[in-house]
Amino acid sequence: MTDDLPPDSDPVPLTAASSEEIAEVLSYALRYDARGRPRRGGGEFAAGIAADWLVEHLRRSGYVVMRGRGARPHSTG
Repeated sequence: MTDDLPPDSDPVPLTAASSEEIAEVLSYALRYDARGRPRRGGGEFAAGIAADWLVEHLRRSGYVVMRGRGARPHSTG
C-alpha cells in the first residue's frame, strides 16, 4: 500500500508556535518569494498587517499551528 510509510527512527518533537512566531513567518512569506528574493512593490507594512490579521483569524477559528525543530545543517564534505 502506498500510504504505508517507513517507521521514523528520529521523530520530530512538535510544539505550539506562538502568535509572534506565526506572524513573523507569514510576514516573511508575503514579502519574499521562494528563493528569498524580495517581492516587487515593497509591501513591508501591508505584509505585517496581513500577517497579524491571519494570526488573529486562525486563533479565533481554533487553529493551533505546530512547529518542529529546524532541519539539520547539510554537510559540505
